[in-house]
Amino acid sequence: MDKSSESRERRLSSTFVALADTLVSDYDLMDLLHALTSACVDLLGTAAAGIMLSDQGGNLRVMASSTEQARLLELFELQNDEGPCLDCFRMSQPVELTGLGEAQDRWPRFVDAAADAGFDAVQAHPMRLRDQTIGALNLFYRADQQSDPSGAHVAQALADVATIGILQQRSIHRSEELAEQLQSALDTRTIIEQAKGVLAERGGLGMDAAFEALRRYCRSNRLHLADTARGIVEGRLNAGQLLG
Repeated sequence: MDKSSESRERRLSSTFVALADTLVSDYDLMDLLHALTSACVDLLGTAAAGIMLSDQGGNLRVMASSTEQARLLELFELQNDEGPCLDCFRMSQPVELTGLGEAQDRWPRFVDAAADAGFDAVQAHPMRLRDQTIGALNLFYRADQQSDPSGAHVAQALADVATIGILQQRSIHRSEELAEQLQSALDTRTIIEQAKGVLAERGGLGMDAAFEALRRYCRSNRLHLADTARGIVEGRLNAGQLLG
């Protein structure tokens, strides 16, 4: 095994250990989701990654994205009710689009939007435990990128471990508790987006850089993303502290 392969194996092991740590009673769900998208980009060589989760009504919502382009494309899917990520969730099966041309008839609006975003291929992996599917892990590739043949298996394994962390329970019969947890995470999504906007404006940053500043500050100070974001939006936390 060469040095690059050894490094990847070490990072992969560290990622699974970090995801397994979510099986404890207290963890930051939003940070878990963003850590998962970042790990996919790092380990699988994707251009971007995103996560959709279902809310209390069973509707998919965008919860985490590694880039703003991926977030907007996932929102486009939801708004137009079309795309591989939605089909993955509904069928609870992986969906792979190796080239945009092969899906022109199936998802014409999505294909155009993906091309405009610079993506050429997509993999979507269900986040499921037994017969319950709670969302989808979505991977986006550019034309000059090639997915590792083993990448799909790794991505599904990451999605499975993360799903267990989100469910937090050994039994899935407590669906009401799960729905409340996911709804709470959905509610925090709005405040995080608002905080990103504040930081982007104050620091003259792009949305991706603004979120990275927010996340870095939270990790350095052992704070939850939602609490810090709310402090920024409500003016209790000086945005300059995060940008300095």
